[in-house]
Amino acid sequence: MKTSDFSFELPVNLIAQFPPEKRGQSRLMTLDRVTGKRTRRMVEELPEILCGSEFLGSGGQPPLLVFNNSKVRKARLIGASEESGAPVEFLLVEKAGNENWKTLVRRAKRRKPKSRYVFYDAEGAKIARAEITGADGEYKMLEFENPISEEWLEKYGHIPLPPYIKRKDAASDAQRYQTIYAKETGSSAAPTAGLHFTREILDRLLLRGIESVFITLHVGLGTFLPVRSENIEDHVMHSETFSIDEDTAQKIESAKSAGRKIVAVGTTSIRTLESAWNGGKISQTRGNTDIFIYPGYKFKIADALFTNFHTPESTLLMLVSAFAGRELILESYAQAVREEYRFFSYGDAMLIY
Repeated sequence: MKTSDFSFELPVNLIAQFPPEKRGQSRLMTLDRVTGKRTRRMVEELPEILCGSEFLGSGGQPPLLVFNNSKVRKARLIGASEESGAPVEFLLVEKAGNENWKTLVRRAKRRKPKSRYVFYDAEGAKIARAEITGADGEYKMLEFENPISEEWLEKYGHIPLPPYIKRKDAASDAQRYQTIYAKETGSSAAPTAGLHFTREILDRLLLRGIESVFITLHVGLGTFLPVRSENIEDHVMHSETFSIDEDTAQKIESAKSAGRKIVAVGTTSIRTLESAWNGGKISQTRGNTDIFIYPGYKFKIADALFTNFHTPESTLLMLVSAFAGRELILESYAQAVREEYRFFSYGDAMLIY
């Protein structure tokens, strides 16, 4: 299968640059992957939609929703070369020791070992120094003079908005590019399907007997790096860390055994579920996953997927194509373009069942 098989035309004006004025007020396309039927709804209608017969399990039991509670780290640091003063931007992807971080950096070929960088606060005071010590694949290893903490990053770092958002991060992004239930810090990008949910929507779901559980997958390069190989089978996913606690594993296992439907909120949730499925059951686990899901994959847990509209030729588009079929997804995306849905992180949503 070719990477180009997952391409589609997307007008630039449909790439959402800002979130909707209020969380939860996005459009929702529902897609029946068996009949191909699509409907136009709103995200705030989700509690009522999930009470429909197509989402009820054995004996009319309501579905179980699975969310990713990873929290986005303020991992974007803007500094300057100590030698030339030229600005430079680092994305801290993974901690590799007290002072060391795996990073992505623009114009990476220019960033040689022993090159040094300084970082400043909003008033121009120097707050940190760091040196590139080497490379690990596409990562540059950055060693800080003194350890930097999560509290330091929260104070001085920037929200790592994706490159298709063509603006600087604003103060509001610290809240809007984060799910309301985010708890476990570690992601380099938001699990964006969850950005739509409000406390009011979660409460309405619960009132209808629709429970929610929370798992963790820290979004890293495995999720958002582009596919550069011509054949998708040649693409290698980067590993990402995930965890499912014992209580959550039992709830998911019990729901599946009882014939309840499982609704995965986001591609990261479905990848976590599939990674944790072992020998016909899911159990408490913590580990790493480089699972790459594309057409031909047989899903074992999720019955429905709530997700955003994804970028062309991405592993995320390949995953939803595996779930619903490539032609049906591309037809649905073409309709979304015609009807001017908003795409990507701050855009509209799909519910595939």
